Amino acid sequence: MAPIDLIRRLSASLRIVHHIPGRVRLKLDAAPDAGLAAAAGDVDALRRALGGSPGIRTVSVNPLARSCTIEYDPSVIPPTAWPDLLRGDLSAAAQTLLRIVTAGLGQVRV
Repeated sequence: MAPIDLIRRLSASLRIVHHIPGRVRLKLDAAPDAGLAAAAGDVDALRRALGGSPGIRTVSVNPLARSCTIEYDPSVIPPTAWPDLLRGDLSAAAQTLLRIVTAGLGQVRV
């Protein structure tokens, strides 16, 4: 699967539940009958990709809460990148984040 396809699929099931510059918490909103296990696997691939990416400090996944907290450097990743990318708005900020995620996913088997 192409990295952009993974991101598009995830954006349909992820929402931001808390965000301050430097820290964003995402929630996975997939229903169990809609392939929660597959979506959780996608989130794990994203976690692995982001883990070593420039501008990402930490990535923490809580499978029971179906959430992911990402601490990042807002001087590398603009804070508006997160909501823009999840909304499908390919702003300059979202494209920066997309490049970082895509580069990381290139190193991770999805």
